[in-house]
Amino acid sequence: MLHGILCATVALSFVMETSLAQDVTTVAGGKETHKVLIDNADVRVLDVRLPPGQKVALHSHPANVTYFLTDAKFKVTSPDGKSVERDRQAGQARWSDAVTHAIENVGTNEVHLVQTELKSAGAPEKK
Repeated sequence: MLHGILCATVALSFVMETSLAQDVTTVAGGKETHKVLIDNADVRVLDVRLPPGQKVALHSHPANVTYFLTDAKFKVTSPDGKSVERDRQAGQARWSDAVTHAIENVGTNEVHLVQTELKSAGAPEKK
C-alpha cells in the first residue's frame, strides 16, 4: 500500500511539473511579450519584449541562442524555487541548453532580445 501511494505521488509530481513547464508562447501569449518570427522544422525564432516588472510564468525552452538588443537585468527562477539575477549587455549572444524557468524583468528598461530555439530536426546526425 505504501509503495502504491509513493508511486502515485511521484507520478502526480511529474505530471504537475510537466504541465507547469509549458511553451513560453502559451504562458506569455496574452501579454504579447513573445512574437514568433520564424517557426519551421529546424528553428523557432522569438522576438521578446519584457517591460520593467513583467513576469513570465514557469515555461521551457529547448537548446537556444539568445541575442540581447538592449541591456537587461532579469531574475531567473528555476522549478525548485531558487532564483538568480542576471545582467546582460546589448550585443551579447548567449547559448543555453534546454531549460525550464520563470523570468522577471527587474531592471528599469524594457528587455528586448531575439531568441532562436533549436529543434531536433536541425541537430547534426550522430555517427
